[in-house]
Amino acid sequence: MPSEYSPILLADRWKDYSLLDCGDGMKQERWGDFKLVRPDPQVAWPRIDRAPWTDWDGYYHRNETGGGKWEFRGPIPDAWTIQYAPLGLTFRIRPTGFKHTGLFPEQAVNWDWSTALIRHAHRRGREVKVLNLFGYTGAASVAAAQSGAHVCHVDAAKGMVEWCRENATLSGLADAPIRYIVDDCRKFVQREARRGHRYDAIIMDPPTYGRGGSGEMWKLEDDLWELLEDCKRLLSDRPLFFLINSYTARLSPVVAANLLTALLPDAGGVVTAGEIGLSVKRDGKVLPCGIYGRWAEHAL
Repeated sequence: MPSEYSPILLADRWKDYSLLDCGDGMKQERWGDFKLVRPDPQVAWPRIDRAPWTDWDGYYHRNETGGGKWEFRGPIPDAWTIQYAPLGLTFRIRPTGFKHTGLFPEQAVNWDWSTALIRHAHRRGREVKVLNLFGYTGAASVAAAQSGAHVCHVDAAKGMVEWCRENATLSGLADAPIRYIVDDCRKFVQREARRGHRYDAIIMDPPTYGRGGSGEMWKLEDDLWELLEDCKRLLSDRPLFFLINSYTARLSPVVAANLLTALLPDAGGVVTAGEIGLSVKRDGKVLPCGIYGRWAEHAL
């Protein structure tokens, strides 16, 4: 199975989100009506001018121990919503103590890709079951459900699973066929295999390090292949797609493509891999935001 390596894919269809400026390890973003400034380790270049940003509603200050805290200016709610108009999705945005907001906007390129495959399958009269592992706040799960798939969303953090349920409700999908599972992803996959459950598509965003509910340690380079092999046992006789997304430097696009090619050597289909990113509005630079590896039954 040949692999194709694509140039960076840009999430450029947003209206409610914009990456305004970057430099000196920080990025300035617009999330709906509010502007936030946060650190980003990929922003290794200097700003065009060194004057500090003054136009912001929230600013995340790093401390010397690696943590940090938000400084808010003016009336800003604890949470608000933004829409991804191309798919008709609504997401809750909430600045957290770890600098994140509950959404990774660059992932829109993967939502667009996966939903196109699901809709194409539906037009051919096919029902699609999707498993989303390490699902976080569930944007990919909500996008798949909006496209008509039956979805199983799994994350070890109860708060993230509840956030996914909230995003589904905001997107008009409160009654959609989504299973919300709080569990260690490896253990869940192994149990699903023993139960004989099968899925047509799998999405995963594995962390570099992690700890299960009973103290089990996860280390990407040691444990990912075993998880992939377990996931292969869950694939239906006619799988639709398999998506690996990662934010760690330990997993390059070439590695992701090699993993999928080794996992599905006789499946046919198409393997693609590359980076995803966001355009900087001020000067047109591109901020790289992670990598993807995709296997699909067919190219779109």
